[in-house]
Amino acid sequence: MRHGKIPGATGRVRPVTLFGDPVLHAPCQEVADFGPALERLIEDMYATMYAARGVGLAANQVGEALRVFVYDCPDDEDQRHLGHVVNPRLVETDGVVVRGSEGCLSLPGLEAGTPRFDRAVVEGFTMRGEPVRVHGTGFFARCLQHECDHLDGRVYTDRVTGWRRRRVLRAAARAPWGR
Repeated sequence: MRHGKIPGATGRVRPVTLFGDPVLHAPCQEVADFGPALERLIEDMYATMYAARGVGLAANQVGEALRVFVYDCPDDEDQRHLGHVVNPRLVETDGVVVRGSEGCLSLPGLEAGTPRFDRAVVEGFTMRGEPVRVHGTGFFARCLQHECDHLDGRVYTDRVTGWRRRRVLRAAARAPWGR
């Protein structure tokens, strides 16, 4: 039996910001107000992430240039990780670099082999301003790095090189949602 509130249950689904929108390509601002508006934004982000069938979502992906992300992501052992981080900082990445298939809700239907460390640690705060430290391995580490990149104004295509980069950028330009 589940105890407590289901994330996103009271949120509204917002449109996902698509690749090419300037909000995705500029660093986000630190959150200063840990009040009801932040709580609503996080609820909306969960609702949007679930509706889009994602495993993570950054605030700029719903048009808000704030340093916040949510996640509901498995690791390589299929252990579920659920939460959010406000004003996150990627404080540690190590282990081996793995080139894995990576997609993004802001580039729907596209993927590219993207190099990421297989271990990551993020520090930040909860929506109530309490400190939080999140450790990730495998796929979950990839998710943490991906979402932190978003908040720094980067998308996964910025980490892809060579023919993989050319292929995914061509596909984005041809996509019906492309700009």
